[in-house]
Amino acid sequence: MQVLINGKKVEMPKGSRMSDIKGDYDIFVRNGFGVESSTELFNGDNIIAVRKGEMPSKDNLTQMIFARNGEKATDKLKNACVCICGLGGLGSNIAAMLVRLGVGKLILVDFDIVDPTNLNRQNYFVKDIGSLKTIATERILKEINPYVELELKNVYVNDDNVMQVICGADIIVEAFDNPVCKAQLVNNILSKTDKYIVASSGMAGYASSNNIKTSNKLSRLFVCGDSESEAKENMSLMSPRVNICAGHQANMVLRLLLGIKEC
Repeated sequence: MQVLINGKKVEMPKGSRMSDIKGDYDIFVRNGFGVESSTELFNGDNIIAVRKGEMPSKDNLTQMIFARNGEKATDKLKNACVCICGLGGLGSNIAAMLVRLGVGKLILVDFDIVDPTNLNRQNYFVKDIGSLKTIATERILKEINPYVELELKNVYVNDDNVMQVICGADIIVEAFDNPVCKAQLVNNILSKTDKYIVASSGMAGYASSNNIKTSNKLSRLFVCGDSESEAKENMSLMSPRVNICAGHQANMVLRLLLGIKEC
């Protein structure tokens, strides 16, 4: 029988198991699902096999990422470009999720630096304090997948530069704190392009997770959040709900990249 092992066609005797694959591998993913070394092989199986603690090649790492996603998503994701405007609690976490999905290119947009107040909800570390958020995010994403393509734009987005900032992106993510910046970005995308934008509204505090949802506000505008809980005194932005909202945005981006245009 013939199986695909790390992208190569290999002839294996019927009744073979994962442990029979040459290479002294420790981890096996068959058809997108992790299996034990004792698992039997079948004709047509697509196997990714790696050794624990060993850095895989670019091709193998890419295959590992997409093996978990399934073949349907592979080409659309690896050839996609997403622009993330704002790298705070939403954007920094969305970026990490999209890299783990295997999105081929991200445009990272932010003008600010990491400060200590960011650490309660943003995807940064103490060592990142004082670094530009674009640079810190680049470092973190490269630790997830060193082969992802990243374009950094250290700018404050406004009406004058927004079209240049989002140039080349298939989908735009709005992840700003400033409501004026939010409105400018959304209005420009909807009025001057045919692109989709995934925005946010309302995620502060610790109210029920179930209040956060994704809504299709306009034909090309999706908004994630509860649309109510604005950050203010005695209603701060906290990691759990911010991450839930970030997950909604990342999942909506994924759905759009796969051609699914419903919430």
